[in-house]
Amino acid sequence: MKAVQATQFGSPSVLKVVDLPDPTPGPGQIAIDVSHATVGLIDVLFRQGQFKDVPGMAQPPFVPGLEVAGTVRALGDGVTGFAIGEKVVSMSAGAGTGGYASVYIAPVQGVVSIESSHVDPALAVAMIPNAAMAHVALTLVAKLVEGESVLVHGALGGFASGFPSIARQLGASRVVGTVRSGKLEAAANTKLPYDRIVDSAELPGVLAGKRFDVIIDPVGGAVRDQSFALMKPGSRLIVAGNAAGDWTHAVKTNDLWLGSMAVTGFNAGAFLPSHPQAIRPGLEAALKAVASGLCDIPVDVLPFSEAVTAHERMESRDLNGRIVLTPQ
Repeated sequence: MKAVQATQFGSPSVLKVVDLPDPTPGPGQIAIDVSHATVGLIDVLFRQGQFKDVPGMAQPPFVPGLEVAGTVRALGDGVTGFAIGEKVVSMSAGAGTGGYASVYIAPVQGVVSIESSHVDPALAVAMIPNAAMAHVALTLVAKLVEGESVLVHGALGGFASGFPSIARQLGASRVVGTVRSGKLEAAANTKLPYDRIVDSAELPGVLAGKRFDVIIDPVGGAVRDQSFALMKPGSRLIVAGNAAGDWTHAVKTNDLWLGSMAVTGFNAGAFLPSHPQAIRPGLEAALKAVASGLCDIPVDVLPFSEAVTAHERMESRDLNGRIVLTPQ
């Protein structure tokens, strides 16, 4: 099979297109002929070596990539409900690698059929896995209640963009997003179902004293600091990433006590293996959201040979949607 391999930790230039043996599915697994593989910030962090000392994380040489779209190539023992040639999307498996390849092995519980949805596979893989994780985060971690309000930082980012549609499905009364100043033009043209998107540099004043029940923060740093002024008793701040790169950020727990607020982390790679029952409802909710047009974002499709360019753009934040790679 053709694959993009990180030959060592480092800059985007360490990504090389290579030929590797075709893998075969084991029990409970599906082999997928990949048509599209999503490029995410987590792929960049893995390639940079940010998690190189974390047990179980990929070590070079490895194939990045968490989510793929394609067609079923082969079924492992015990797998039912899927047919050879069926169009599918898969969420992350194992350590969250292997997606930038023409063949991908996925656990059946993380695969959803898009055969009858008529959703473009590039959009499907760009949005379904993240919207599914948003469903898990909002239902099991934030425990969103109908009528509550939601604030999403980094509103147009890959993971963040999955939240507004799912929040709407769950009955949120108001969904507001924040973006960096340079993203305001793109925010004005987005089709994602936000009530409003504001400049994160102008927080908290730009929201005129409004406070939120749930705040989703995949950004961190100064944006996370500003979030506490936007919370009220009973609010939940979900720490869902660190795009700002501030690895020393701290929270004053006495402030949480005095404000009666909660802060919790959500890392799908850690959460989902111990909550596998949440995956299927998340995938079904995400497919419904995408098929109904609530997750329409720009998607750039690049060949494997331009994986270096894709990672350079991710690092420079030179995109207003998502990038997916294709073996073709």
